Amino acid sequence: MFKILDRYIIKTFFGPFFFIFSVLFFIFIVNIVWIQLGQFMGKGLSTFQILKLLFYLGVNVITMVLPLTILLASIMSFGEFGERYELAAMKAAGISLTRVMLPLFGVATVLAIMLFFFSNNVVPDFQRKAKNMLFNIAQAKPALNFTPGQFIDQIPGYMVKFDKVEGENAEKLEGVFIHRKANTFDNQQSIVAQRGEFVPATNPAFLKLLLFNGYIFEDSYAGKGENVRVKQPDQAIKFDTLTVHFDIAELINKAIEKEQITDDYRFQSYTEVNSTIATTKKDNNRLADNMSSELISQTSSVVSYMDKNKVKAPVKAQYKIDTIKSAKKLDLIFNGYNRLDNLKSSLDNKNNELNPSIKYFNKVIIYQQRILTYSFTCIIFFMIGASLGSIIRKGGMGLPVIIAIVIFIIFYVINVGFENAAWGGKINPYLAAWLPNIILFPFGVWMTYKALTDSQLFDAEKYKALLKPITKRFGKQKEHKRYQ
Repeated sequence: MFKILDRYIIKTFFGPFFFIFSVLFFIFIVNIVWIQLGQFMGKGLSTFQILKLLFYLGVNVITMVLPLTILLASIMSFGEFGERYELAAMKAAGISLTRVMLPLFGVATVLAIMLFFFSNNVVPDFQRKAKNMLFNIAQAKPALNFTPGQFIDQIPGYMVKFDKVEGENAEKLEGVFIHRKANTFDNQQSIVAQRGEFVPATNPAFLKLLLFNGYIFEDSYAGKGENVRVKQPDQAIKFDTLTVHFDIAELINKAIEKEQITDDYRFQSYTEVNSTIATTKKDNNRLADNMSSELISQTSSVVSYMDKNKVKAPVKAQYKIDTIKSAKKLDLIFNGYNRLDNLKSSLDNKNNELNPSIKYFNKVIIYQQRILTYSFTCIIFFMIGASLGSIIRKGGMGLPVIIAIVIFIIFYVINVGFENAAWGGKINPYLAAWLPNIILFPFGVWMTYKALTDSQLFDAEKYKALLKPITKRFGKQKEHKRYQ
């Protein structure tokens, strides 16, 4: 049964918590929309489909939003307690800071556990839905997926080619060629234009293209025999402006929700990833064994060629390089150098071939461990935030927000830095996933100790006194000798 004080502390915490969570969630969603905005243009997507995609993507960012929200909310709530002298009143009533922090520590722990189950059971499913929608949207977007100078058949029933694709949304075209797909006995039609432009269509199920200065070449072959088709003259129609509509309803309606990607490790839970790790490790070991056997064989061949005296071979094949004629000696050295150079190139190629497998293996491990590590980050951020809030005694959106952002940036930089190092094989991936928490946990314990002991963490005079011996050594003397 919660006491009145516990309910008041939790109520004060959840006030800024929901506000901060909403703001951060909106910021992360806007960032995603800004990055993915190009894929929404010219797609014929309905508002409902766009909102559904944003919802799928938004669920995936909660794992980063929640720890930062706990950090900010704890700093603000305890800062308000200190600013309104409520902490002083609690201490005067005999209530320790540990007792004040206890209910919110329990709340942070519950949120951390919920985040684990959310990341383990909910996020993988939404990751699959979001990635498949993005993939299908990209496949259904002919306006931005055209490669200049190449024939593209993304538009159902047509083959197109553009010499140049320009504009912010790749809507301006030059050198347009459009051929309608048809069998031998259907009407054949091809359109050639100097330039064109994709414009928004009234019906989102159609892709609208304006063409300028071109010709329509059409052969009326439908229902006619071979002899008639041979004698059938071509028809050419010149136009200044032509509007063409491409029906992409089938492409959009059938492809947007279709799940074509199912074997991504990010679609798996913590226990399911174990099988992926075991399979990947087995494949990597097999690849490494094959590479090592091949390289050892090549190295042995080079060594045998360079020094045949150390190889058990027939007597006639054994010789010393000093006994060979000068011309033959130069050829032997040159051939040996070429073999060594080829061996070095083989080593580099094998290394480049092995690196992607190592990177993928480390990515899988880091993804699995992040399901756990972000939950512990919530507790560590609460320890840091509650301690800082009780020390600085400032509420609101000013100083607490700045401090929280600085701490989160430090955590993010450490997180990304160790992650990149693990991808390159420079550090163990398990250690890379946990190192940010390992680094911040002692800082959180130290901050909690400072808060419990009422330490003046931001007392400038204390730090000046600590640095006084150093400044005194390098500072100038203020006293001057009297003149004799």
